[in-house]
Amino acid sequence: MSDDGGVPVEQDPRVQAAADALPHPLAFASISGAHLYGFASPDSDFDVRATHVLPAEEFVGLRAPIETITVTRKDVTDGRAFELDLVSHDIAKFARMMLQKNGYVLEQLTSPLVVRTSPLHDELRALVPACLTRHHVYHYLGFAATEWKLFLKGTPRRVKPLLYVYRVLLTGIRLMRTGEIEANLSRLNDEFRLPWIADLVALKTSGAEKTTLDDADVAFHSAQRLRLEDELRAAAAASGLQESPTAEPALHDFVVRARLSWLRHTPRVAEQRHEVAGPMEATERNDRRRSKRTRPRR
Repeated sequence: MSDDGGVPVEQDPRVQAAADALPHPLAFASISGAHLYGFASPDSDFDVRATHVLPAEEFVGLRAPIETITVTRKDVTDGRAFELDLVSHDIAKFARMMLQKNGYVLEQLTSPLVVRTSPLHDELRALVPACLTRHHVYHYLGFAATEWKLFLKGTPRRVKPLLYVYRVLLTGIRLMRTGEIEANLSRLNDEFRLPWIADLVALKTSGAEKTTLDDADVAFHSAQRLRLEDELRAAAAASGLQESPTAEPALHDFVVRARLSWLRHTPRVAEQRHEVAGPMEATERNDRRRSKRTRPRR
C-alpha cells in the first residue's frame, strides 16, 4: 500500500503520471524495490521498472538508439517527501537481459504490483520458465554478498541491507527448488519460518528508510547468512532447472513481431496526422494570402 490514503502503490497517481509521461508505448511497467519486497518504509522511494517499444526508425539510421530511459522525480507535499526512480528499457535490451543470469529483471517482469500491462507483457511472462537456469544462483549469491558488505559498513547497522540479504537468499533458494519467483520477504518467510524476520520487517516498515539496529547481533546474522548461502548452493546443485536458457528463438521472434507491429501502425498514424494537419496548413496559407490582398497600401 502507498502511504497516500491507502491507495495501492501501483495505483498511486504520481506513479501513474510518471508512466504516462514516457515517450514510447509500454509493454509493461511494475513496482520493484522495497515495495515489492514487502518492507517499504513510509518514506521509501518508488522504484518503477518498465519496458517500452522503440520505433523501427530508431534502428535504421546512423545514430545508435537510446535503449534506456531514466526518470527521477522528487517532491514534497504537505511536508512529506516523495521520490520516484523510473527506468525503462527497450524490448530488445530487456529481452537480452532476460537471457542473462539476471534474477532482478525476471522479478520486475513477474511483479504483482503492475502499473501498466499489455499482451506483450503476457508474452514475456510466458517465456520466463525458458529463461530460468540453475546458474541464476550466482545472481542471488552475489547480491547477498554485496548487501552484507553494506550492512557491515553501516555505523550504526542499518536494517535495510540486512533485510535484502535475507530476501535474496530466500528468493534464490525457493527459485532453485520450485522454479518459481517470489520476491516478497514475508510471503517467503511463511515457508521458511525464520522467527526474527517478522521483527526486522516491522522495524523497517514502521520507521524511516534508514532505520538502524541498536543492538545488531552481527555474529548471529553472519551465521544465518552463511547457513542460507550453503542451503542455496545445495538447492542449485539439486535443482531441476535447465543449464542454459532456451528462450532465445522465441524472444527474437517476439522482438521482431513487436517492432514490425509498431512499424505497420506508423504509416496510418502519419496519415491521420496529415489528414488533420494538411487542411489546417492549407487554411493558414489561404488566410495569409487573403490577408495580403486586403492589406491597405501605404
